[in-house]
Amino acid sequence: MEYTEIIFSVFLGIGLAAAVGFRVFLPLLVLSLSAFYDIIPLNESWVWAGSLSAVIILAVATIVEILGYYIPWFDNALDTIAIPLAAVAGTAVMMATLADMDPVVTWALAIIAGGGTAAVVKGNTSALRLTSTATTGGLANPVVATVETGTSTLMSLVSVFIAPLAFLFVVLIFFGIYKFYKKLKKKRPPSA
Repeated sequence: MEYTEIIFSVFLGIGLAAAVGFRVFLPLLVLSLSAFYDIIPLNESWVWAGSLSAVIILAVATIVEILGYYIPWFDNALDTIAIPLAAVAGTAVMMATLADMDPVVTWALAIIAGGGTAAVVKGNTSALRLTSTATTGGLANPVVATVETGTSTLMSLVSVFIAPLAFLFVVLIFFGIYKFYKKLKKKRPPSA
């Protein structure tokens, strides 16, 4: 595998992992559809993810997940299981996109870059939903859910078709998270 292919597969995996942080199953569905239609190659041990049965199962899971975020109180409950699930799914999408690399490097990239990216994004979207619930009594949660689903869809599609741009989006998302917490830290009153 050439270095440019490796770099593109890493960008693809990180972009999909970030998308997993917004919706767990939607990026997996996009990955599965992309493999099914031979748009992207998968790691040979993940070829099953491009099968018709995988597409159908992931489509059902995606629909259930998206609709679940529009049910009051259930959306916050869904977030509690979605954070660890996102880390696993982020690792999985990264593993699926990496090919012809040393297994140690593949697993390290998958766990750190894939799982880590998904967990950080999901943790922050969960905090946003909790804040929305606390400040609006949950009235703004459907808006948050719609934005998250749209962002996951956009990130997934950009990852598949323009992987370097998806990586740039991930860098911008992390920069935004960093700036938000830096600003939040400045607003805290000094402890006595």
